Amino acid sequence: MEEMEEELKCPVCGSFYREPIILPCSHNLCQACARNILVQTPESESPQSRRASGSAVSDYDYLDLDKMSLYSEADSGYGSYGGFASAPTTPCQKSPNGVRVFPPAAPPPPAALAPPPRSACLTCPQCHRSLGLDERGLRGFPRNRLLEAVIDRYQQGKAAALRCQLCEKAPKEAAVMCEQCDVFYCDPCRLRCHPPRGPLAKHRLVPPAQGRVSRRLSPRKISTCTDHELENHSMYCVQCKSPVCYQCLEEGKHSSHEVKALGAMWKLHKSQLSQALNGLSDRAKEAKEFLVQLRNMVQQIQENSVEFEACLVAQCDALIDALNRRKAQLLSRVNKEHEHKLKVVRDQISHCTVKLRQTTGLMEYCLEVIKENDPSGFLQISDALIRRVHLTEDQWGKGTLTPRMTTDFDLNLDNAPLLQSIHQLDFVQMKVPAPPILQLEECCTHNNSATLSWKQPPLSTVQVEGYILELDDGNGGQFREVYVGKETMCTVDGLHFNSTYSARVKAFNKTGVSPYSKTLVLQTSEVAWFSFDPASAHADIIFSNDNLTVTCNSYDDRVVLGKTGFSKGLHYWELSIDRYDNHPDPAFGVARVDVLKDAMLGKDDKAWAMYVDNNRSWFMHNNSHTNRTEGGITKGATVGVLLDLTRRTLTFSINEDQQGPVAFENLEGLFFPAVSLNRNVQVTLHTGLPVPEFYTSRSAMQ
Repeated sequence: MEEMEEELKCPVCGSFYREPIILPCSHNLCQACARNILVQTPESESPQSRRASGSAVSDYDYLDLDKMSLYSEADSGYGSYGGFASAPTTPCQKSPNGVRVFPPAAPPPPAALAPPPRSACLTCPQCHRSLGLDERGLRGFPRNRLLEAVIDRYQQGKAAALRCQLCEKAPKEAAVMCEQCDVFYCDPCRLRCHPPRGPLAKHRLVPPAQGRVSRRLSPRKISTCTDHELENHSMYCVQCKSPVCYQCLEEGKHSSHEVKALGAMWKLHKSQLSQALNGLSDRAKEAKEFLVQLRNMVQQIQENSVEFEACLVAQCDALIDALNRRKAQLLSRVNKEHEHKLKVVRDQISHCTVKLRQTTGLMEYCLEVIKENDPSGFLQISDALIRRVHLTEDQWGKGTLTPRMTTDFDLNLDNAPLLQSIHQLDFVQMKVPAPPILQLEECCTHNNSATLSWKQPPLSTVQVEGYILELDDGNGGQFREVYVGKETMCTVDGLHFNSTYSARVKAFNKTGVSPYSKTLVLQTSEVAWFSFDPASAHADIIFSNDNLTVTCNSYDDRVVLGKTGFSKGLHYWELSIDRYDNHPDPAFGVARVDVLKDAMLGKDDKAWAMYVDNNRSWFMHNNSHTNRTEGGITKGATVGVLLDLTRRTLTFSINEDQQGPVAFENLEGLFFPAVSLNRNVQVTLHTGLPVPEFYTSRSAMQ
């Protein structure tokens, strides 16, 4: 019931409706609020006159019109006029719902200053439609007594616990209610005032809650006509969609309108409203279930967020631990380099110190020798001393005075890739994709081709890198991949005719592969519909009639193939001879896709054909001519080609009669319909034909 409260409040004052009236736009207003927002306009600017003149003034003109709003104290809604030029601007107030409300207008000006005649105009605060008032004013709008009754029941339902209505002082809580007396009693008052004897014994006492409900369901009040206040509503005007009285029908504006019984229309509209409510109830039920789903999602999101945050912290901590371990390893290398440099320098210091001590001793010794005055003694050792001095000097000159180690550390930490990786550190999808959904409305088959389309589920946010489409062999065999890529639509050609294929698709990303979609069953055409293929034909071939008719601009034989190849099933097509001049030898049959295009069909081992003139025919394969048969072709003749890949045979006919024996046997592989002709011949292809009778009867005999 609490959800209904907004329906019961006025959009102007924000309180429960008091004496609500129904506007023509079907919205409601308190009668007092309607007076407060009433606008009066010059007659030429009223909504009726604007509509009559065809002016394109918007309903939103009320924003300007309400500056001239006047207050009416009369029930009719009319008030006095205020001055335009000299009157100060009337300050406006705002209701709780934001609708501007103007206080009463100033006293009327002198007659000489009176503005031109005006008509009252009311703007609905909900839909902003401008609504004109007639001479009755606000009384022309019907009173919404039904809304008043609903508000009354609603307020009673929200009241506190029901109290006894006969207690003189503090009323006690009611124990029962008498439906006939329509009074609530506590137990003492019931025993005292409503004893179960005499006429009161027949009264029905019910619990207070049930009594409250019965009060709400009390008989409806009969509403009176707004135009004829002494008359009750008795009929319903279908055209005006409003209840009317019999006097309205006799002398009012409804006299020529279609009317129906009020009770019948009441029941009909109640039934329509109930049916509409059933649909709305289903939507409300779905909305409630959806809200439950959303609330569950909120809880799940919170739980997943905590779990994901903990996982993220753990991953970052693992990265920090790995960085700290690497930091310790690098510091260890720096310390080793430091110790090595110190050792080398200290060893060099020790070596130089010893050498310098020896050199200094030698120098002091030589100086003392020089001081001696004994020539013979000096000469005995001078040569040796000179050699020692030179040798010692040479020893100092061989890089001894160059440091063996630099003070710089020849190490440079290459942290740029790591910093780049840290800057690029971001979230990636850690889940496999959801199964794709095959779009059945876009999947179809044509001849022996199948087109499939799919998409990801609407709420899936997992990144997809590609899709894998699989088909079986058309005979219930194993699936095989026919497409891998990013597209969501694929056409598969070269399937068998009159076969049932099963298709499925799955998605993949770096994390893995999704489950398969639902399997879709496709049926290829029972018979082949095709035309000649300009892409693979010789350049001298001339096409017309949507590539169904061909001829040639050369005197030499040129080959043209059909667009569809066959590797399975029974297939029959015909070629009608549209033009046949000078007795040429056109050839008809089947061929591989790489057959020679500039020679008669059957000259190489890529074609199996029958070539025919006006008298006889021959079968030819790999330039081998066999089975000469009487009977040729003329203009208007029909040549039939029957390829039975179940029995692996090729048979020909002319004018629906078999031409010779079975032409070729043991055929296997992929074959395309083929024709070779020159400029003297023009043929038209006919496809999608049933198997001829001569072959059907022969198959039945076998």
